[in-house]
Amino acid sequence: MTKKITAITLLSLMVFCFAAEAGNSQWSVEKAKQWYSKQPWMVGCNFLPSTAINQIEMWQELTWDPETIDKELRWAQELGFNTVRVYLHDLVYEHEKEGFIKRIDEFLDICQKHGMRPLFVFFDDCHWAWPHMGVQPKPVPGVHNSGWKHSPGWFTTKAYEKGTVSKTEKKKLEDYIKTILTEFSDDKRILGWDLYNEPGRSGNKPIKLLKDTWQWAWDVRPSQPLTACVNGCSNDQAKRINAKNSDIYSFHSYHNPKGTQKQIEFAKKDSSGRPIFCTEYMARTKGSTFQNCLPVFKEEKISCWNWGLVDGKSGTKWPWSSRTRDRGGQIRPVPSSDPDNAPSDPPVWFHDIFRKDGTPYRQAEVDFIKKFLKAD
Repeated sequence: MTKKITAITLLSLMVFCFAAEAGNSQWSVEKAKQWYSKQPWMVGCNFLPSTAINQIEMWQELTWDPETIDKELRWAQELGFNTVRVYLHDLVYEHEKEGFIKRIDEFLDICQKHGMRPLFVFFDDCHWAWPHMGVQPKPVPGVHNSGWKHSPGWFTTKAYEKGTVSKTEKKKLEDYIKTILTEFSDDKRILGWDLYNEPGRSGNKPIKLLKDTWQWAWDVRPSQPLTACVNGCSNDQAKRINAKNSDIYSFHSYHNPKGTQKQIEFAKKDSSGRPIFCTEYMARTKGSTFQNCLPVFKEEKISCWNWGLVDGKSGTKWPWSSRTRDRGGQIRPVPSSDPDNAPSDPPVWFHDIFRKDGTPYRQAEVDFIKKFLKAD
C-alpha cells in the first residue's frame, strides 16, 4: 500500500511539474544566447510612416499606405538598418481582423524586400486615451505625438486592473494576442514580439493585463523571442515582471553617453545573462545621438532601435516638453505654446532622421550612420 501511495504521489508530482513548466514557456538563458549568436548586430528605428499620426492610421484599411511604407523603408535600408520596431493596435484587429492580418503579411513582404525584420509591439500605455477607428485627429502643430493612442484604451486598462472589465472585452484582447502570434508563430520574416510598451506610463497600474498578456503569449509560444521593456515602465512591479519573463531583456534610454552606459551596466546585471535590446533611444537635445550611442551599443553587443525615421504627422521632431504630460484619460495634448504660431521646425530636432522628401535632417549624421554600419 505504501509503495502504491508513493507511486501515485510521484505521478501527481510529475504531472504538477509538467503543468507548471508548460505554464511558463520562457526561453532558457542558454537558448536565448544561442538564438542571439546567430543574428547579425541589429540596428534600426521605431517606424511609423510619415502619413500616419498613430498606429491605427498606419494599419486600418481606410488609410493603409504601402507606397509610403515601401519608399521610407528603402531610405532606412540605405542607411544600413536591418530591422524596425513597429506598433500594432488591438482596435484594428477587432474591427478588421482578416484585413489586418493580410496587411501585416504585406508589410512583412515590404520589410523583406528591404532586408528588414520587424519587432512587433502589441500593447502600449503611452500618450492619449480614447482610440477609435476611422478618421484620426489632425496633428497639432509644434506638438510631440499629438495623436498617438493607447492600446488598449485607457478606460479598458483601468477597468481591467479594477476587475470590472467585461468578459467580452477580455476575450477580445486575448484573441488579439493569440491569433496574431499563432498566425505568424513560425514566420522567419519576423524578428520578435514586444508584448507591452511602457506599462503604467498612462498612470494606470496594468499588472493584471500585463501578467495575462505574458500567459497568452506563452500559451502560443511562437518560435521568435518575446520581450517587454524594463527601464521605460513607470511601475516597479511591471519592471520586475518584464525582467523576469523576457526571453531577450530590453530597455529604453534617452540619456547622454554617461547615462546610457549606466543603464547598460544595470541591464547587464538585471538580465541574468540574457542578450539585451535597447528598443528606444536617440533624443538629440538630451545628448542621446547616433554618434554617441551606436559605438557603445556595438561594443556591448546590444541591438538598438532609435525613435523615428521620417518627419511626419506624429511630430516627434518636437520634444516631449512641447505638450502637457500624457496622463490618465486625457484625449488630446495641451500645447506648451500657441500651435497657430508654431515654427516649421524646432531649434534642434528631438527625433527622426529624414524630411518627407527624403533629404536628411543632418547630412553629417546620415553620413556617420552609413559609414559606421557599413564598417560593421
